[in-house]
Amino acid sequence: MKRTFIGIIAFLFIFAHTVYAQSSNAEVAIRFYDRTMYYPGNSSDNPVYVHITVSNTGSETLRFKLADDRMFSIDFNAFNVKNTKLPSTQNLVRKRTTNQTIYFREISLEPGEEYSFIENLKDYLDILEPSIYYVELKFYPELYKNKTTSFTSNRLSLEIRPSPSVASSSVLPVSNSSSAVLQPEAISPDKVVEQTIIAKQKNLWDQYFLYMDLEEMLKRDPVRSRKYNSVSAYERADMLRSYKADLMQSRIDTDIVAIPHKFEIETTTYTQNEGSVKVIEWFKNDNYFEKKRYTYFVRQRDGIWQIFDYTVDNLGTE
Repeated sequence: MKRTFIGIIAFLFIFAHTVYAQSSNAEVAIRFYDRTMYYPGNSSDNPVYVHITVSNTGSETLRFKLADDRMFSIDFNAFNVKNTKLPSTQNLVRKRTTNQTIYFREISLEPGEEYSFIENLKDYLDILEPSIYYVELKFYPELYKNKTTSFTSNRLSLEIRPSPSVASSSVLPVSNSSSAVLQPEAISPDKVVEQTIIAKQKNLWDQYFLYMDLEEMLKRDPVRSRKYNSVSAYERADMLRSYKADLMQSRIDTDIVAIPHKFEIETTTYTQNEGSVKVIEWFKNDNYFEKKRYTYFVRQRDGIWQIFDYTVDNLGTE
């Protein structure tokens, strides 16, 4: 009897050790898949794609279940600066409270191997207000209904900005009444473009050129670029002054100085040092509007984003 009891204890010890080894073998990491500007709501129009990686960091085979519908394998948790937790979406709650068959796959990872997939954070959480959120992921290797074992990922900082709108062009963040020397600020690419367009609408040229890389803009033209690169520093400065004056008089590069009646920021995408901002702009004619898509290319230098190039696509009339 005593031997039987010792045998049971030994079996439970080995089983517990095996479970622990499985748990310690796994690591879950998250990162933004295609980082852009994020706004409240609009799961399909403005998704927050997160790249999820499950890694085997141990020396034994790691086995886990992965549901075909990832909502039965993972959870996203997000907290604002006041440590208030974001609520789950109604779709997520409905799925988890409805009796249904959960289809899944058994996945095995050898030491050093990893498995990745991408999910839209907004399918899991209701993001209704602009704020800074701290996001983490919980992974359930035995699916959601068996939550006794779970792995928690690293945390990401998610900035949700106020929703852009056509009406944004009516708000002017710059003024012509200040006599202070203007200094560029470390603002986001979409704000750089927004302030530049608004300054153009108000004929505030100092503000308009504030976030413009004039040297790179001048060199967009091959002829000007060759001349600029071949002259002295003094002559280059003179060329920049002339280029700036020509822009103000709409004598060259008329697309970049054309004044829209209204505009709407469409999408913003950026990496650590470069990005692009797409803007729909409407230009008023006598009885109709010309609609165009401007893509402004931006680059970060010393923490300041600057416009250094652009393209224009005609979208017809309205």
